[in-house]
This record gives sequence, C-alpha cells and structure tokens, in this order.
Amino acid sequence: MTPEQHDAAAEALFQAEAAGRQIGLLSLAHPGMTLDDAYAVQAALVARKKAAGRQGIGWKIGLTSRAMQDALKIDTPDSGILFDDMLFEDGAVIPAGRFIQPRIEAEIAFLLKAPLTGVGVTREQVLAATEAVAPALEILDTRILRADPATGRARVVTDTISDNAANAGIVLGAQRHDPRGMDLRWAGAILKRDGVVEETGLGAGVLDDPVTGIVWLVERLARYGQGLGAGEVVLSGSFIRPVEAPPGSVFDADFGSFGRVRTTFAQG
Repeated sequence: MTPEQHDAAAEALFQAEAAGRQIGLLSLAHPGMTLDDAYAVQAALVARKKAAGRQGIGWKIGLTSRAMQDALKIDTPDSGILFDDMLFEDGAVIPAGRFIQPRIEAEIAFLLKAPLTGVGVTREQVLAATEAVAPALEILDTRILRADPATGRARVVTDTISDNAANAGIVLGAQRHDPRGMDLRWAGAILKRDGVVEETGLGAGVLDDPVTGIVWLVERLARYGQGLGAGEVVLSGSFIRPVEAPPGSVFDADFGSFGRVRTTFAQG
C-alpha cells in the first residue's frame, strides 16, 4: 500500500466510527496488505483521533491466545491504543448505540508507575515498572465488517490491526494488587452474561503469563522508537473468547480473590 492508501483507509475508519457504521474489508480491497501496512493505517487513524482531542491513556494487546492466533493463522499478538473516552468505571452502563457490534473479554490490566522502553526488556523490569495490576473487561468493536457479504471472506489480522486492534473500551475494576506478590498465570475469571456463565479462563491463556504480553509490546514499540509511559494502562490480553454484548445485556466477571468487574449495555 502507498502512504496515500494508508491515509484513505484511516479516514474511512475514522468516519465509520463517527457514523456508527462498518466499511468493507481492507484486506479485500488491498490483497497485498502487510502487517506494516496495517500498523501504518492504525497510526494514521490514531493521529486523527488525537487531532480531534482524544488523549492516549495506554495500550491493549490482542490475539495472545493460541486459539485466536490459530483462527487468524498468525503467530504473534497485535496491539492498539487506549483513549480517554474509552475508559469506564466498574458498574458503568454503556450508552445505547455507543458501539456497533460490541463484544466483551476478561483481562488483567497493568497500571504503570515508570516507563518501559527499548529492546531486551525483562520480566523483572516489567514487574518493577508496574504500580499495580487490576481486573478488567475489554470492550471490542469493529468498524470493519466481520465478513464480506459477497464472498463470505472473513476479516483477517490486517483488518483488525488497522481498526486499532478492534479496540473500543475498558471497564476497570476497583481492586489493586502487587504483581510481585502473586502468580498471574493463576489469576482467572468466570464471566457471566445475564446470569449465565459464558466463559472461564486463567491468566496462563495469555502467552503462558500475562507479563509476557507486556514484554512483547515493549519490544514491538521499540522497533518504531516508541515505548510505554508512566501512568499508562496496559490490557495484557484476553484469556477467554470474546462474548457478544447485545443491547440490554449485563456482564459480571468474577475474578475470585483478584476482584470483580461489572457492566451493563443499555437497552436500545
């Protein structure tokens, strides 16, 4: 793709989000699209959001589980940027029509007290830079069709990355924990929708250790001269499959001793 095509794709995504509609698959319009192309589109989209007054508050890591990587035929996670208007408090009611096709994932959030930059970052450095970890729900959304209606072709990882890694919102739990005092591989959740258990999972589903996701993100950002900043929130990746969130649905994620997070999607 050319820089002009990156910019045009970003503009289409920006307008799609504002209008609450979806565009066609970028991977279908640009068959040779690469991961670098996708991140270039994402960067152009992020620039538009910042120019519109949104402030970055952190990052999300996606596609960390083997099941999701196998489904998209990749062997690496992806990432996107969290913005201030994406943050919701525990128990928040999500306004009707706020999202197009929202879904929910359970995750562990890292709250940073120090920056993390450069190559060769270690697990110990991630833990030392972390103020606390907390239970969280990620709200996914897609401004790109999940499948092309004419061909049935499903969107692929380049579509997702371009669309800010399908990023839409974060519901942050109130509980805070020192990550050095626990094995995050065993921190898990029971996710209920409307009182019915939809998914369960453990932190080990995220690259065998949620901290590994943060290491991966710092390494990826270093290739572009970027890094994580003090005060940022990082969603380390989901350890459950995404669960559909239709209007009127109520979610309750029970992380046991790690905490609890709830949210409701208002009836349309």
